[in-house]
Amino acid sequence: MKKNIGFIGLGIMGRPMTLNLLKAGYKVTVYDINKEAIEKLVAEGAKGAASPKEVGENSDVIITMVPNSKHVREAVLSENGVAKGAKAGSVVIDMSSITPVASKEIAKELSEFGIEMLDAPVSGGEPGAVAATLSIMVGGKEEVFESVKDVLQAMGRDIVLVGANGCGVTAKLANQVIVNLNIAAMSEALVLAAKAGIDVEKMYQAIRGGLAGSVVLDAKVPLILDRNFVPGGKISINLKDITNVMETAHSIDVPLPLCSQLLEIMHALKADGKENDDHGGIVQYYEKIAKVEVRREQ
Repeated sequence: MKKNIGFIGLGIMGRPMTLNLLKAGYKVTVYDINKEAIEKLVAEGAKGAASPKEVGENSDVIITMVPNSKHVREAVLSENGVAKGAKAGSVVIDMSSITPVASKEIAKELSEFGIEMLDAPVSGGEPGAVAATLSIMVGGKEEVFESVKDVLQAMGRDIVLVGANGCGVTAKLANQVIVNLNIAAMSEALVLAAKAGIDVEKMYQAIRGGLAGSVVLDAKVPLILDRNFVPGGKISINLKDITNVMETAHSIDVPLPLCSQLLEIMHALKADGKENDDHGGIVQYYEKIAKVEVRREQ
């Protein structure tokens, strides 16, 4: 018998992830502070809830996909939170990107209600959420992971138990370092090529099969050339993630000089009104300084 699923956070990622759970045959109860987001998923076959507590009451497994640690805590531990409605033995899967410290604290507090927790952040952005091909990095008990693996498989493809509680979000921080620094390095190269006057698209085709090639390069360069910064992963969300990276790194004495520069670049983009652009929009920081625009040749 399939588990009853709850899903809290129906934004760019949460909505397609919920749709994939519905496609897989799960009964899904949904909640978001945006009532319109709930209504749209109810029209697709989900059941709407008036609060996270009500989601907990109706679910065996409750997934949270919200912006930061504060929102996760509110969703699961507030007066109207999941823990006040869920039965002992339920599992909370937090698929948000928060700090390891906060994740471990929330898991400990949920355990006092008899509720298990996995931290299971994702990589793959909106395209991966839509296609159910997300990479999912999981932290928690192995037996809890095995008990909900079928649920995760409805949303992702590469699903790995990295270690105990907090290990999944730590892996996600490492992922965000690699992805966002990759975008920044790529942006420098694209702006250099554009200012030098070569056809950037042809350059991209020339280098993508070599060592400079990457999933990031193939995902972002075509969008940049089209000047398409519609967010799959907003600069604001990645700014939050890199802030968490630096906070975590400083707490364990790990210097990250490249990330510290990247954080300032993201703050500059936020100050310039670009925070809701896709993180491929990091290129705009370099374009502004170099007074050039990377775009497809007409």
